[in-house]
Amino acid sequence: MSALTFDKTSLGNLEYSLQREMLATDRIGGYMSTTIVCCNTRKYHGLIVAPIDDSDRTYVLLSSLDETIVQHDQSFNLALHRYKGVYEPRGHKYITDFEYTPTPTITYRVGGVILKKEMLWIHKRTQLMIRYTLLDAHSETKLRLRPFLAFRDKHALTKANMEADGHSYPAVNGVRCRMYPSFPWLYLQTTKPEAEFVPAPDWYYNFEYLQDLARGYDGYEDLLTTGYFETELKKGESIIFSASLDEMASPAEIERLFEQSIARRTHKIDFISCMRHSARQFIIRRPGGRTELVAGYPWHGVSGRQTFVALPGITLEQDHKEDCMDVLDTLVREMRDGMFAGSASARVAVDAPLWFFWTLQQLEREIGAEAVWTRYGAAMKGVLDNYRRGMDGRIVLNENGLVWASANGGFPVSWMDSVIDGVAVTPRDGYQVEVQALWYNAVCYALELAAACGDRAFVEAWKEIPERTKRSFNELFVLKAGYLADYVGGDGVNDFIRPNMVVACGLPYKMISSETIVDTLRTIRQHLLTPRGLRTLTPRHPLYRGSQEGTPAERDFAGKNGSVWPWLLPFYVAACFDVDGDRFLPSAEQILEDFEEDIQSYGIGSICELYDADPPYASRGAISQAWSVGAVLEIYRMIRERKEAAAPKRGASAKRAPKRAAARSAEAAAKPAKAAAKTAAPKKSAKKK
Repeated sequence: MSALTFDKTSLGNLEYSLQREMLATDRIGGYMSTTIVCCNTRKYHGLIVAPIDDSDRTYVLLSSLDETIVQHDQSFNLALHRYKGVYEPRGHKYITDFEYTPTPTITYRVGGVILKKEMLWIHKRTQLMIRYTLLDAHSETKLRLRPFLAFRDKHALTKANMEADGHSYPAVNGVRCRMYPSFPWLYLQTTKPEAEFVPAPDWYYNFEYLQDLARGYDGYEDLLTTGYFETELKKGESIIFSASLDEMASPAEIERLFEQSIARRTHKIDFISCMRHSARQFIIRRPGGRTELVAGYPWHGVSGRQTFVALPGITLEQDHKEDCMDVLDTLVREMRDGMFAGSASARVAVDAPLWFFWTLQQLEREIGAEAVWTRYGAAMKGVLDNYRRGMDGRIVLNENGLVWASANGGFPVSWMDSVIDGVAVTPRDGYQVEVQALWYNAVCYALELAAACGDRAFVEAWKEIPERTKRSFNELFVLKAGYLADYVGGDGVNDFIRPNMVVACGLPYKMISSETIVDTLRTIRQHLLTPRGLRTLTPRHPLYRGSQEGTPAERDFAGKNGSVWPWLLPFYVAACFDVDGDRFLPSAEQILEDFEEDIQSYGIGSICELYDADPPYASRGAISQAWSVGAVLEIYRMIRERKEAAAPKRGASAKRAPKRAAARSAEAAAKPAKAAAKTAAPKKSAKKK
């Protein structure tokens, strides 16, 4: 694949083209998203969706922009909208091709007129630019541009009202609009002084959003237009339309910024380059020095758990260790008394702070063990101390060395946290398998670093915990059926075949024997493994749901009782490499290959949140999800490092190999493990190989 392109046949088929969505972000919290034929099918779609203050909330300001070609007093509207079951206008019939790289580009043909449209989101500014170039025309041609405004929270919908300001006010080479006084001005400008803005305020009613209706939500919206731009274009001439929260001083400044920005765009020429580009879209830098990771587009915000899980694949695979540390530093700065804040708090997500340790294990490959302990050792110790003290009586480290966690006001605290009508979809109060695995891994890793860096007090205080945890875990979780219990609660052992046990197999420190890992992997392959990830429940269980369609309640139920999640795959791959070594390479490469076709469907150039559990494994959820993209890149890293280790190359890649080699072989792991064992006393753990 040389580029993500779609031809006239595909674009003209709305059943095909409306299922493919594009995304561009500004790296400061805003984005542009719509379908590849520029017909909005979600309330989350828009040409400018951005924060307007220091909060995490984002707003749809500019919903869409209609283009009309005028020749011989005939108008040809190039836009596509759906109103109450009817498409009008039907401009998609004029589209001849769509190309994703270096920036989303659509070419229209109307008789002898050929018009190219290049859509460019400007990084680190809330600004959209669209360059229109008249490639061919045989008579006088005019271009009309009509913006549609929403000015509402992205989770809401606009309805026609008397409070909205339908006026446009003069700006340099354009106008400024603001529907409500609480919003900033939106500046609409062009690079042609001759482009006239014609005031014509009006409401357009009942835009229909098919994806929202299919997901069981309200899907009808009214949008306001304050008028339109109109100008003559000559063959070979271009005009740039700019929509921004900041006024541009002149047409020359608009042109200069467009050229500088498009020159910096990377070309998405293959699967991995698309994944790397997608990964960079999740890191956002907010005012006040905050660096965060957005969980997914278009509707997710920041999630502590998903931040820790996704961060290594999103940042470290591309050697962006500074981004990784900036995100971690933001989270650590907001800690109070050893507790992460918000969605990273154990009170909300019992496993989230424990994923912090796994993230640091990956970061260690880049900066070394001593730097990790120096920078994050205090935070690591604070987190562990909180678990040991217990939290609110709901999260308790018991004498057996296992962490007990129960729901917070009815809301589950593991990642399987869906609730329907106040009832947990997957009630898992007790000892959850992945929480115990993460707890053991966290304590062992902290002991290893503390021993290596001479923190004897910490080692002495914690050295007895790992062996106690390991012994209790094996007594309670290892089932005779050949896999691990999902959780152990007040009513005993839950033996549902779920994917959470893969975490216990794929972490660097393991509590279970090689034989148990082999048996567990066999069960996972037999019941849960698909070409897109791991099912959340075996198809043989009566609660299993193979499709993630229907009402919100039906989708929530299926999401944790069948639906496939890619984020779990790196732990499966890591465990398989531990067991089979390089013999697993062809299988790991096949896992990556299975995702390649997905970048041309649903969210193009990215990987979605989850999939149906039954073939053909339809894409579901958010069109671009951080821990899905991170999982793919983490697997790619593992494959690449194994190949580099087997056949070291000269030059840059060879220089990088020693640093990357911290995906620890048995020999490399043995020295620090033994050092920690002498001081800390945990018996030899089945550490990641």
